[in-house]
Amino acid sequence: MPHLPSPAFTIVPHPEPVPDAQRADRLVDPGFGRVFTDHMVTIQYSAGRGWHDAAVGRRAPITLDPACAVFHYAQEIFEGLKAYRDDDGRALLFRPMENARRFRQSAERLAMPLLPESLFVEALERLVRIDAAWIPEGDGSLYLRPFMIATETFLGVKPSSTYLFSVIASPVGSYFRSARSALAVWVSQDYSRAGPGGTGAAKCGGNYAASLLAQAEAIAHGCDQVAFLDAAERRWVEELGGMNIFFVFNDGAIRTPAVGGTILRGITRSAILTLARARGLEVREEPYALEAWREDARSGRLREVFACGTAAVVAAIGQVRTPQGDFIVGDGQEGPLTGSLRAELTDIQRGRSGDPHGWTHPVP
Repeated sequence: MPHLPSPAFTIVPHPEPVPDAQRADRLVDPGFGRVFTDHMVTIQYSAGRGWHDAAVGRRAPITLDPACAVFHYAQEIFEGLKAYRDDDGRALLFRPMENARRFRQSAERLAMPLLPESLFVEALERLVRIDAAWIPEGDGSLYLRPFMIATETFLGVKPSSTYLFSVIASPVGSYFRSARSALAVWVSQDYSRAGPGGTGAAKCGGNYAASLLAQAEAIAHGCDQVAFLDAAERRWVEELGGMNIFFVFNDGAIRTPAVGGTILRGITRSAILTLARARGLEVREEPYALEAWREDARSGRLREVFACGTAAVVAAIGQVRTPQGDFIVGDGQEGPLTGSLRAELTDIQRGRSGDPHGWTHPVP
């Protein structure tokens, strides 16, 4: 399809936004993903016409036909990133162009239209500007959820001819509510998150739906998260239900599974790799087996393990539970490198330190 110009935005402010006092109450302890701002972004797509009818308006339900393609063939993708408030009151996005690129990659894998990266970022900026008052103070942030769904009304198996792109926003606090200083994870033996040739590298709802039963199993075993092994051998550690994973050894080296068709290219993961290498640490992207995880933890060779992602940023893993027995990493608490990397990353995200990699994006 030839390149078409990006549509101009229509801005219609909410006629009755949440009053200041009520908003302040909701921001005290918003939890994660349960409180929402006043506005949303919508952009329509039609085959032959391209992207059109870009708008910022009041957050409202989306009306869809029961035969809408997204309900039956799951053409749906999404992203997640945050807006932070720096000490000067500016709103900062963290690496939004990386989210825009990954969104396009996900769209390509699911046979969906490619949203221009500049239009993706503009949609984020416009929503953050109009709902800037919803960015919490302190350690909170505004979680942004861009998504795209297929909207054509039909029951034939083919890519949809129409789509809706939207962005909603939710003020958030801590992702995990556990009182532990480090997470406990359950290693799933019976379920796989993704297989070669599948959609594991795409950020689509189906991947997360497939992880929910294993996550429920993890909770039943008293764990915070589930860790998945590869689908072929059930041997190699891949990632958690919603986060990438890193291993820190007693010689200072760091290992993380290499991304491919079955592992999501985490943007926080990429930032951690850059920060660790800038410190001169040896970082290896290579397979790591469950049996090695157990033995290295037992011998003391493995000192720390942590997970990372947009929602939780960086979270230590202290306990590992499996059907073959449980084990502890280090002393079961957050290790010094995990805490140091998280502090360095969050200081950059919130504009508290220098930004040598050009990751922060002030909202104009």
